[in-house]
Amino acid sequence: MKPTLVILAAGMASRYGSMKQVQGFGPSGETIMDYSIFDAIRSGFGKVVFIIRQEFPDNFRHIFEPKLKGKIATEYVFQELDFFTGNFEIPAVRTKPWGTAHAVLCAKEVVKEPFAVINADDFYGHDAFKKAITFLNTGCNERNYAIIGYDLLKTLSEHGTVNRGVCTLNHEGGLASVTERINIAMKDGRIVCNDDLEPRELALNTKVSMNFWCFDPSFFSYTQQLFTEFLIHHGKEPKSEFFIPIVADRFIKEGGRVEVIPTTSSWFGVTYKEDAPFVEQSLNRLIKDGEYPESLWTS
Repeated sequence: MKPTLVILAAGMASRYGSMKQVQGFGPSGETIMDYSIFDAIRSGFGKVVFIIRQEFPDNFRHIFEPKLKGKIATEYVFQELDFFTGNFEIPAVRTKPWGTAHAVLCAKEVVKEPFAVINADDFYGHDAFKKAITFLNTGCNERNYAIIGYDLLKTLSEHGTVNRGVCTLNHEGGLASVTERINIAMKDGRIVCNDDLEPRELALNTKVSMNFWCFDPSFFSYTQQLFTEFLIHHGKEPKSEFFIPIVADRFIKEGGRVEVIPTTSSWFGVTYKEDAPFVEQSLNRLIKDGEYPESLWTS
């Protein structure tokens, strides 16, 4: 059975100010997701699962079904606040779901094979998908997961702060720990992280996860267990989030391995509206270099 690609698209894009996941950036109106799905298909993935909010299914289906029909299987999964919360009493002030690990958990019933997870609004590049499919087909198991690693310096925005899963590597080059750091930006030639954690300054070549993960389906039961614990300890906090790095960090501490797979692909994403022109320019450059056709789905 071919591996599956899970796309996290349930975010409301509050900082960007629109539903950026379905905004066209390519010359024929392609979304960033289109390029990820195109790369997934030519790399050997067999299914794509969109994790979305319950109010958006018609929007997504209208955009993606006509161009993906016959090319790759599709599923649409909802992430909602009360999913997998059991008898936990959700605080009245809580309005948004519980973060990226909770989002992946919502795909539990439709993903039974090794799978990759990506963000909807990040461009990862063909090489990243080729590396992921190789790992999912040959190296992934219930004790061995992976991330595609990028240099922090290459993932910043000129228009505001970003959040990143900062990686610490062990002596074998695998992941020792991953910590979600927030409010990261370049200042006076230095990368500064304005949160309550140390160190405040991060090295330019720090490896980060851009939320391109490779998992065995055992991830779901393990994550559901940790989410139950998370609700007990942090569920009453109005803005607490259950991130994928929380699960990965615990997995490593309990004896699991997460490989860090470097990629030659260029990463770029849209965190702010001001990032859009750079994304368009970058895509046009890749098309000019022959990496992608002028029109993804009609060529």
